[in-house]
Amino acid sequence: MKEFKEIRDDQIRIIGEGGNKNPLPHNVWIIIISILGIAIIGAIIFFATKQNKEEINKLQEPEPALFEPVVLSEPVKSKRIGKEVDSLVAGYTEIRDTLINDIPIRIFIPHNAEMSLHIGRMNKEDKSIIYTAQAADVRADNGGIVGAFVLNGEPKAWGLSKKGYCASINGKVTIGVADNTSLFEEATMHNGYFFRQYPLVKDGQVIDNEPKGKSIRRAICDRQGEIFMVETGTIESFHDFAQALVDLGVSQAVYLVGSSAYGWAVDEAGITHEFGEDNYYTGRRRMPKNTSYLVWRRR
Repeated sequence: MKEFKEIRDDQIRIIGEGGNKNPLPHNVWIIIISILGIAIIGAIIFFATKQNKEEINKLQEPEPALFEPVVLSEPVKSKRIGKEVDSLVAGYTEIRDTLINDIPIRIFIPHNAEMSLHIGRMNKEDKSIIYTAQAADVRADNGGIVGAFVLNGEPKAWGLSKKGYCASINGKVTIGVADNTSLFEEATMHNGYFFRQYPLVKDGQVIDNEPKGKSIRRAICDRQGEIFMVETGTIESFHDFAQALVDLGVSQAVYLVGSSAYGWAVDEAGITHEFGEDNYYTGRRRMPKNTSYLVWRRR
């Protein structure tokens, strides 16, 4: 009884029937209350931070303006850019002009044609050609082709200086971006074609490149399985050109030699549309012997 009445300073005792005979020490209660207090404070901070983030996000949203209203970009439609063409129609290049991000874009869509590569000067009298443009770059030191290159199954160059690639094997064109791809070997085994160039778009995302200047830009693109070539009407940077391709809905794209590089396209009416400078390699200016061309010929 004496022990029951005497209470030490570090004890809390609850009086009543069935009371705890082993009360918690005072310091334990302090710890429990402290933990509860920290939990409550943490919850308050969490909800306050969440509310602040929501308010910040609202502030970052574009506000409607009276004189310069915000125009949100429309989602890219999945339909093809080019026309559906009967397989019996003679091959030709469908040419479409559009404007993407204030950049004039000309689209060249080959119909009933097959892609190959060529090295050397093109024959303008070859009526089977419906589109041609310069493909791979040429080395400034030794005149060799930059990057891996396969011509009708024969390897002409090896190298990984550029990660973009384009292959044409058994009539199928594949465009992509990778350090290594089995398509080089497949092109070699199946009398196919393969070249490398600057990558522009991979899986719908812009790929930045080191050259920062501006020039007329060209590319070969894959848009949901539709293969076509593109040329700018104004000088553009690599980044702005690639962004325009992404906004066009392109999923994969690699560069084609731009600037004054010569080429042409033949439309449905048989009219030839030239681009670049036909007389660039004249006089003392000699065409490098390894100048290569991407060529689309009628099937």
